[in-house]
Amino acid sequence: MGEVVKGGNAFVPSVPLRIAVRNGLDASAWLLTADGRVRGDADVVFHGAPAHPSGAVRLAGGEDGTVWLEVGLTTVEEEIVRVLVVGSTDGGAIRDVAGPSVEAFAPDGTSVARYDVTDGGGETAMVLAELYRRAGGWKFRAVGQGYLDGLTGLAGDHGVDVAAEDGPRPEPSPVPVPAPAAVPAPAAVPTPTVAVPHPVPAPPVAQPVADWSFGAVFEPYEQHGRDNDVITVDGLPPGPVIVELTLEGGGYTGLWTLDKRNKQKDNLVNSTEHAFRGRLLTVVPERGPLRLRLQADGPWQLRVLPLAAGRRLTEEWLEWGGPDVLLHTAGTADLAIRYRGDDNLIVHLYELAGHEDPTTLPSYENAVNEIGKRRETVPLPEGPVIVHLEMADGPWQARLKGLQPHSAPPTTPMPVPVASAPAVAPVPGTAPIPAPGKVSEPRKVRDWLRRGRR
Repeated sequence: MGEVVKGGNAFVPSVPLRIAVRNGLDASAWLLTADGRVRGDADVVFHGAPAHPSGAVRLAGGEDGTVWLEVGLTTVEEEIVRVLVVGSTDGGAIRDVAGPSVEAFAPDGTSVARYDVTDGGGETAMVLAELYRRAGGWKFRAVGQGYLDGLTGLAGDHGVDVAAEDGPRPEPSPVPVPAPAAVPAPAAVPTPTVAVPHPVPAPPVAQPVADWSFGAVFEPYEQHGRDNDVITVDGLPPGPVIVELTLEGGGYTGLWTLDKRNKQKDNLVNSTEHAFRGRLLTVVPERGPLRLRLQADGPWQLRVLPLAAGRRLTEEWLEWGGPDVLLHTAGTADLAIRYRGDDNLIVHLYELAGHEDPTTLPSYENAVNEIGKRRETVPLPEGPVIVHLEMADGPWQARLKGLQPHSAPPTTPMPVPVASAPAVAPVPGTAPIPAPGKVSEPRKVRDWLRRGRR
């Protein structure tokens, strides 16, 4: 059995596969073209439309909390380059599901790939895995990409029109916004001095952004070490921070936050890149220190920085290679990204307008989730916005295009209800979704998405 960690991938045989989605999740399959979108409603396979018109993908029933999908890789249409395996809940969130997993089996019953979800949160839908074409064959990738706004958010990202033709959707009722929490004065943080056998290459220096007001400001914390370790950072004010990690050496690099029970919580790094370097986004808990578990092979340097130390997006190209936390403070614009890596590119947007609690982050909008070399253009709302390149194991460039003046001072929060899910903006340059053929059931798909499951 090939167990795959989040973000990892492995070749699977080009044969008919049976895929198990386990432990109470509802299952669906989404067939995508090269632009990351479905061609129409017929490319969504779910309980209301259990077979794709091509016959290549179908739901094959379920029992004991397991739902089965059958994917005939040799009969998938050439236009389809990716098949998403999606799990969703009938009630509650992914974190409430005991041990969700996805596993692919060959015709003889041999397990060829498996992914166990260990970091489910408040999402109600998740892309568990995907099958995608590579080098004339097919690979299985463990995705683990959740959507707090459920199947409707996932649908918007992949070209399904959820809006009803017979009337507008009701707007959610605004939720009262709590008063801003007072941020305690930062305590002095000691800087440990641990000898490093070899110098670690430093990333570009990020100067604090003058017009960035979200999050506490404190003196950076720095620690050096070698190989696996657990890092404890005391005295930091609660709230979002940047964790900057540089590593000299190869092998696998993993970084997790630890919860109050000393258990692994959020996975910040999951990379096999040689000499990993990256900036990650995490949150210091309100009670207790920030604790991190590092799995590494070789000398490393770790720094904890305030959000204000993130690099600011402008109309000039930023260049680097690895995950990063970028800040957008101006008006509406398009974010142009050139990515030259071979693996995953995942970009999240955190829109801070109306989010007044400096100890937490708002829900993110997933802007990019692709594999291999890409040229992406993503519409950005007015700042302040955190642009988090969560995964980017390769060289990249980023800059703003079509920048507009800010309608209000960047430090003034805009009145946006906290409960409002971020709108999914149209992707520039993409064609409208073609009208469904006679096998499509658009009303049934919309009704399913709008109810979350059934």
